[in-house]
Amino acid sequence: MTAAHAAVASAPPQAAESASLQDWIAVIAGALGALIASLDISIVNSALPRIQGEIGASGTEGTWISTGYLVSEVVMIPLAAWLTRVLGLRTLLLMCAGLFTLFSMTCGSAHDLPTMIIGRVGQGFFGGAMIPTAQTIVRTRLPLRQIPIGMSIFGLIVLLGPLSGPLIGGWLTETASWRWCFFLNLPIAGALITLLLLGLPHHKAKLAEFVHADWLGIVGLGTGLSCLTVVLEEGQRNRWFDSSFICLLSAVSVAGFILLALAQATAKRPVIKLKLMRNRSYASTILIIVVVGMVLYGVLYVLPQFLSLIAGYNAEQSGRVLAISGIPAFLMMPFLPLILGKAPLRLTVLLGVSCFATSCFLNTGVTADTGGEHFVFTQLLQGFGQILCFMPLNQASVGSVSREDAADAAGLFNMARNLGGSLGLALIGVFIDRRTEAHYDYLAQSVTQNSDLVQSRLADQAAGFAATNGGDQASGQLQALGSLAATVQQQAIIITYAEAFWILGVALVLLAPLIFLLRAPPKTSAAGEIVH
Repeated sequence: MTAAHAAVASAPPQAAESASLQDWIAVIAGALGALIASLDISIVNSALPRIQGEIGASGTEGTWISTGYLVSEVVMIPLAAWLTRVLGLRTLLLMCAGLFTLFSMTCGSAHDLPTMIIGRVGQGFFGGAMIPTAQTIVRTRLPLRQIPIGMSIFGLIVLLGPLSGPLIGGWLTETASWRWCFFLNLPIAGALITLLLLGLPHHKAKLAEFVHADWLGIVGLGTGLSCLTVVLEEGQRNRWFDSSFICLLSAVSVAGFILLALAQATAKRPVIKLKLMRNRSYASTILIIVVVGMVLYGVLYVLPQFLSLIAGYNAEQSGRVLAISGIPAFLMMPFLPLILGKAPLRLTVLLGVSCFATSCFLNTGVTADTGGEHFVFTQLLQGFGQILCFMPLNQASVGSVSREDAADAAGLFNMARNLGGSLGLALIGVFIDRRTEAHYDYLAQSVTQNSDLVQSRLADQAAGFAATNGGDQASGQLQALGSLAATVQQQAIIITYAEAFWILGVALVLLAPLIFLLRAPPKTSAAGEIVH
């Protein structure tokens, strides 16, 4: 019997019974908190150009509207388990819901960049606690046989939030105002607070634990993760280690992780339990979710870029294409608890990864004439892959450890997913910039004045431009050269995006061996007894 099985076997009798109404209210409350937190990661992406214009931020400065959220969120996620022990789950979530709403109103009322960044940092920090705690509620409030239902609810929310964010943000920006991307959180938070009060019991805070807390680990974790996230988000724009700013942040990040390592070796109760990585199944889950997060965020970056630059789609149109991958979630909703409860874990994850990888490989055939209709099937296939991959991994991440470690396991799992996303965005940004430049140089070398085809095309285009410019041949020739350069640039971008989809697919294929290290969480019989 494994440690996880033994812990579950010694769980209180209620673990073998059906969950109460209060338990399900708690699960729904957790899922709703995870929804607004995951939704706000991406909802501003569509509105970002409009926001930058109204608050007077340049393109480079405006990126901090998104980066500020991600940095503070990734710091809070692993701290959520410790704060739950100190404050109690209900107190922590009520505090986070209230302050998340306050900072959302700050963002919606902002008229300058500093106010907006302060609001986004606050949103990310207090929203970050609501994602792993939702997973913890499912693991600790539901009996084993009903955990698949709870995980289905949680997993759907976490998947649909980032996918629906750009669509909702684009629609609100076009039909009302970008400020409603933030004001929308007010009624949702009101419902969340009500459900938390009804579904979660109050536990007395253990404020004395603040004194004996692993402060070395907390400082190291916060410093290391925040600086690493900024390096990954801003490195490409600052030309990586050519920038003294990136070099400084990298050094501080390394120092932070050294402090965290020292704390793991010396603290009686470390702020995060990295020793969970000794569990082979859990460690495999973490490594898989890092790669899957890299690929998911990579696709969410590459596809809208292609639709914007090549197909000429606006943000709302691109959001509709991205939202197609959410359709399988609704179609599979009635079957998800059965899949999670009965289907073999490894086979389900392998099938999901295969679908996801296949969708990436099918996108390598993009051309200058490719529009949104080309991505309908691949987005549906990707959606099925995401569901079959994310859902079992969500369940395995907390099912492979004891109930006492569920909160720490959930925090590490969600931190790994976010860090994977940041790493994926950084790597894909570097790849696209460098490969586009390389392809442009290669294509430009082949387009020379010695080519009869090039000369013929230039002559035809120059004549056409001259005819519209009152017979000005010199102007027509310059316009023809500019058009040719734009065509070469477009083809270089198309080739690069095709290669990017191929790289993302290969990354998923390479993680396949890790899937066979996964171990399914313990199952229960109809009577609620554990089946070994």
